[in-house]
Amino acid sequence: MERTGPEKPEEPENRAPAARPAHPSGGVGPSGGVGPLAGPGRAGGAGTSAGLKGTGTGKGTGKGTDKGSGGGPLGLGSFSYTAADEEKRRGVRRMKATATALLGLVAVIYVLATWAKNSGVEGWPGYVAAAAEAGMVGALADWFAVTALFRHPLGVPIPHTAIIPNKKDQLGASLGAFVGENFLSAEVVRARLGGLGIGARLGTWLADPAHADRVTAELSTALRGALTVLRDSDVQAVVGEAITRRANAAEIAPGLGKTLDQVVAEGAHHRAVDLICARAHDWLVKHEESITDAVQGGAPGWTPRFVDRKVGHRVYRELLRFVVEMRDMPEHPARGAIDRFLRDFAADLQSDTDTRARVERLKSELLARPEVQDVIASAWSSVRSMIMAAAEDERSELRLRARASLLSLGRRLATDERLQGKLEGWIEDAAAYVVSTYRSEITSLISDTVASWDADDTSKKIEAHIGRDLQFIRINGTVVGALAGLVIYTVSHALGG
Repeated sequence: MERTGPEKPEEPENRAPAARPAHPSGGVGPSGGVGPLAGPGRAGGAGTSAGLKGTGTGKGTGKGTDKGSGGGPLGLGSFSYTAADEEKRRGVRRMKATATALLGLVAVIYVLATWAKNSGVEGWPGYVAAAAEAGMVGALADWFAVTALFRHPLGVPIPHTAIIPNKKDQLGASLGAFVGENFLSAEVVRARLGGLGIGARLGTWLADPAHADRVTAELSTALRGALTVLRDSDVQAVVGEAITRRANAAEIAPGLGKTLDQVVAEGAHHRAVDLICARAHDWLVKHEESITDAVQGGAPGWTPRFVDRKVGHRVYRELLRFVVEMRDMPEHPARGAIDRFLRDFAADLQSDTDTRARVERLKSELLARPEVQDVIASAWSSVRSMIMAAAEDERSELRLRARASLLSLGRRLATDERLQGKLEGWIEDAAAYVVSTYRSEITSLISDTVASWDADDTSKKIEAHIGRDLQFIRINGTVVGALAGLVIYTVSHALGG
């Protein structure tokens, strides 16, 4: 900020802020407004963690800490001094020139009025000189007060001056404490949220089909993004390990026994027996020679060949007759034997220790086989492809059901006061928990961010934004001081004769 009049002049600042160099991590530096750390930042250029000098406003971005890359020890960005700020500073200079010109005018009036008074002119010169003298005092006092906010007046380190550069950290801590006490309390959050009617508003908004379509599309995009980010190998390993661990931890024999017992009781296995009998009959019809040859091949070597052939044909016919009868007779004794075997096996699965142990060993052996593990791992790929396709297709059952659920939820929220109360209670509880549990972290963000700002740049930034209004204090001080001096002189002259 340039001083005029009684202020100590500074070097001219006609140059525009230098272009910000690229940050080492890519894109614009931490104050460039690009990337996840966009926002207020240092205007001093890229810098490094060693505190190298930047190029933005001629100030270095670091002071031996990590401020070069983040503007402070925590990597937080500080104020960036931009071309817009420089334009504001030009407005501040114009107002300072106006205030200083008014001070100069009052000083000239004082000199002329005093000269006139000393020259023997009676009456008005005394009043004018008193008013001008008081106006100069008011202007100088207010100049000192305004200047003391941002720097030492005339460069003299007078106590309690340069308040913003010297007290920046304390101001940040006080601001954080103020926000924490007055805004980040459970009572304030609950009171504020309770009066918003979030439940009814959200319900009305969701009940609109266009809004439901929008939410469904956003959810689908988020789901596809999440599935894209996840690495298949990691998910497959987790899914395979979870399924294997769950299968090994749970005993399956009793459950299999109960299921088999119910199947037999309902006769649901009869279709399987029918199918087996039918397929066995078809196979026997096609492979008569194979069966007779097998019987002949197992006959003793001393029996005549024609006898072996007759025995083979007899065995084949009896076997075929047995299969046909079993296929066509629902009450065939063999079917009853199968039923008794299955019932006994179901009972053993539930109560026989040896049978249950054998089933568990078989289960463990099957799960340990590479083929089974490959099937388990590949299940994720199938599920992922299915979900991705459903999320991309606007007419898929997944998206249609999601849209219908959102519309239904919106209609219920818009009319059901009980559901509105539950939702608003959950939101209030969640918000109250966050502000109560993480209040110190939130307020420390304010104090740490302010602490990371460069003192000189912060002072210049604030002055650029409020300095123009502060110059009116100087103008008002000149005018009010002159009026006050005139009143005091008038009263004193009246009382003193």
